[in-house]
Amino acid sequence: MHCNLIGIPLQDGAGRMGCEMGPSALRTAGLAAALAELGHTVTDLGTVVPKPVEVGLHRNAALKSLPEIAAWTAAIAEAAYAASADAMPIFLGGDHALSAGTLSGVARRAAETGRPLFVLWLDAHPDFHTLDTTASGNLHGVPLAYASGLPGFEGYFPRLPAPVDPKRVCTLGLRSVDPAERRALTEAGVTVHDMRSIDEHGLAPLLRAFLERVAAENGLLHVSLDVDFLDPAIAPAVGTTVPGGATFREAHLAMEMLHDSGLVTSLDLVELNPFLDERGRTAILMVDLTASLMGRRIMDRPTRSF
Repeated sequence: MHCNLIGIPLQDGAGRMGCEMGPSALRTAGLAAALAELGHTVTDLGTVVPKPVEVGLHRNAALKSLPEIAAWTAAIAEAAYAASADAMPIFLGGDHALSAGTLSGVARRAAETGRPLFVLWLDAHPDFHTLDTTASGNLHGVPLAYASGLPGFEGYFPRLPAPVDPKRVCTLGLRSVDPAERRALTEAGVTVHDMRSIDEHGLAPLLRAFLERVAAENGLLHVSLDVDFLDPAIAPAVGTTVPGGATFREAHLAMEMLHDSGLVTSLDLVELNPFLDERGRTAILMVDLTASLMGRRIMDRPTRSF
C-alpha cells in the first residue's frame, strides 16, 4: 500500500500545551521505517499550515481558540482530501480537534467515489459536544459531532461538504462521557461500546460486528486512534488520562483485526503529548500499533532484552 504521512501539529484544541510535538515524536519513533519494513511505500507530505480565518463571537463564552480551530479545520480538510486521492493517509497529531478536518476531507473523497464512510472512534471520550454544549470550551471535544453534521457549527466551522452518517460511527473504549454527549449519541444513533461492554463481551465480538457492517455496505473505514483509548499505565503521554483503558493486547488485537478486514482507508494518530511521555514509550507504542494495523502479525513481534 502507498501511505501518505501528514503532520498536524495542532494543540489549540486541548487544555494543555505539548501536542504540537506529537508529529515529530511519531516520526522520531520510526513510523515511516516501520511501514517500509512491512512492504508499504511511504511519502511524508510534511506539515499542514493553517491560514487565518475570521470567525464571529459565539454565545458560549467558554469556547477557546475558536478562530484557530476553524482555520486548522479548513486547512486539514483540504490536505486530507488531497492525500486520500490515491493512497492511505495517516494523520500525525496533534490533538483530536484535527479530526474535524480529517473526517471532512476523507468523507468528501468517499462521497465522490459513491461509497459510504464508516468511522471507528477509539477513545476514552466520544468528542460529541457541539459549540453550544461544551462546558470546558476545549474544542478537541467537538470533532465527531461536527463531522456527523450536528447543528450549531454553521458560521463558525467550515461548511461540511459530506457529513458522516452517525449511524455509521462506532465508538469503542469510552469511559468518560458528559451528560449532553450521552443524550446526543443516543439521539444520533451512534454505536457506543464503553469499557464495560469490552469487559463483559470482549473486544473481538464488538469490533467484528462493526466490521461486518462496513463490509456489507462496501464502505470505506476511517480509524481515529486517541492515545487515551489506551490505559495510562502503558501510554502516559496524554493530557486527558482516564484509568481503565484498553490493555496492550486489547489494543493490538483491535489493530490486527482491522488489518485482517482490509477495510481501513485512513488513520488518525492523536493526542500524543511527548512532554508527558517517559523516554518515548507512548510514541513507540503508537508506532507499534500502527504497524499491527498495517500488517505486522503477533508472531512477528521482536524479542527485546532490557
